[in-house]
Amino acid sequence: MFVAGRYLKAKKSLKFINFTTLLSILGITIGVMTLIVVIAVMTGFEEDIKTKILGTQSHIVISGYSGQLGNPDKVISVIKKDPEVLGASPFILAQGLITASSGSRGVVIRGIDPRRAPSVIRIKGIMRRGSFSDLDDSSVLVGTELARSIGVDVGDSVSIVSPGGVVTPLGIIPTASTFRVVGLFSTGMYEFDSNMVYITLSAAKSLTGQRGVSGIEVKVSNIYDAPSIAKRLLRWLGPDYWAKTWEDMNKSLFSALRMEKTVMIIILLFIILVAVFSMVSTLIMLVMEKRRDIAILKAMGARSTQVMKIFLIHGLAIGIAGTLMGLVLGLLVSYNLTPIVSFIEAVFHVDIMPKDVYYITGLPTKVEFWDVFFITSISMLLSLGATLYPARQASSQDPVEVLRYE
Repeated sequence: MFVAGRYLKAKKSLKFINFTTLLSILGITIGVMTLIVVIAVMTGFEEDIKTKILGTQSHIVISGYSGQLGNPDKVISVIKKDPEVLGASPFILAQGLITASSGSRGVVIRGIDPRRAPSVIRIKGIMRRGSFSDLDDSSVLVGTELARSIGVDVGDSVSIVSPGGVVTPLGIIPTASTFRVVGLFSTGMYEFDSNMVYITLSAAKSLTGQRGVSGIEVKVSNIYDAPSIAKRLLRWLGPDYWAKTWEDMNKSLFSALRMEKTVMIIILLFIILVAVFSMVSTLIMLVMEKRRDIAILKAMGARSTQVMKIFLIHGLAIGIAGTLMGLVLGLLVSYNLTPIVSFIEAVFHVDIMPKDVYYITGLPTKVEFWDVFFITSISMLLSLGATLYPARQASSQDPVEVLRYE
């Protein structure tokens, strides 16, 4: 009974929670929480930009090497033979100058077909004032930020000047036309809302002097199949045409976002690594403090694997506790980040996401299962790896050498 009591007392004395253990748990919690929140924000940021870009841009753009398409209806008839194509519409893209009573500004002029454009781009869904159905050859749709900068509203008149106009012996004379503002749109992206206007296709031809169109916008059923669909359409159309997908048109932006996400994961993993090193030092201190109890256990017949298992379980308990707490806090912050940011902005009177600097006007988040799974798995693996050395040191203790001086 005495021997069994000493064995149980020595084994029980190895299970403890002290201040350093709590610090290790807290370190892992902060690391996991921070990583989940930051990755959720970056994923949400990428998805929000992708949604808003695809609201104003098509999935595929097809044009000719000559710069213009003189037979858009023929090209559209070929494109619509593909079962994965949901819509196709011609467009004209040009640059110009918009002038109102309160100022002028350089803009991107986008000529669209009011009948076919809604089947390709989300133009009706981004209207904030006025109506898209009122768009005709004498009217224009203006971005909300652009309208604010030049001081116009629905019902006002503006003048749009195009550098491409009438060809004379003296050169090209810019063409100017007056349009009535019938609607204000907002994509949620400052870059678009402050630089773009929509007019009808026929009005764009008259303004720019173009006889054909700049290209054909195409919407497909699955945006990630756009590259293969574009190749198929080019085979049908022939060698005189080229195509760009939404990924091609925004390659630098999305590549930069993916790069930032990867780098941010690597950087924030160091927070978890610091916590793991803290856990290693905690377990090493535990081994040094409990040398006598480990020696008693081994003298009573405990095998080295049993001693190692005790420390492995202890280290994993720290890792599991920290990871679970970080997971819960990370998900809570991610799903409630908008009110948290609003509270911080109201208290400290700061603008965390100025819309004239960033592409978006809010702070979106998107929690993906595989991101969370990757973060928690890495945290658990690092915690397990941190316990191996202290557990091995504890299991290799020689009870004779330790008890000789006790």
